[in-house]
Amino acid sequence: MIRVTRRYKFSASHRLHSDGFSDGENRELYGKCNNPHGHGHDYILEVRVAGRLDPVSGQVVNVSTLDRLVAAEVLDDFDHKYMNADVREFQEVIPTSENILGVIEKRLAAHWQSVFPGDGPRLEAIRLRETRRNLFELRAS
Repeated sequence: MIRVTRRYKFSASHRLHSDGFSDGENRELYGKCNNPHGHGHDYILEVRVAGRLDPVSGQVVNVSTLDRLVAAEVLDDFDHKYMNADVREFQEVIPTSENILGVIEKRLAAHWQSVFPGDGPRLEAIRLRETRRNLFELRAS
């Protein structure tokens, strides 16, 4: 089993705010991330796949195919967007990094088998670096 990690970058803004909390509770919980005008990040997304080496191609994953999938399902919708308004899932869900990872996993998983059929590589993990100090990881199911 070989693991391959591919790195992508996108810039997006968001506001962390829950209508279930008072303004004071939102400020206490989310701090400066609760700014009414939002704030932005230059995110680094890592997609890790695992699989067997294809003896014909000498690869675990066709990187171009993976790039097209990530672009279509994530980058095209997230890059230079205000997530709360421009990304459909975040009109209902607070765009925390944890929730962003969950949305990315669902989007990739929904198309994975059609793009990588049969015994192709499997989606193993997704990592999202929000800042130098904040890195989030989701192990794909």
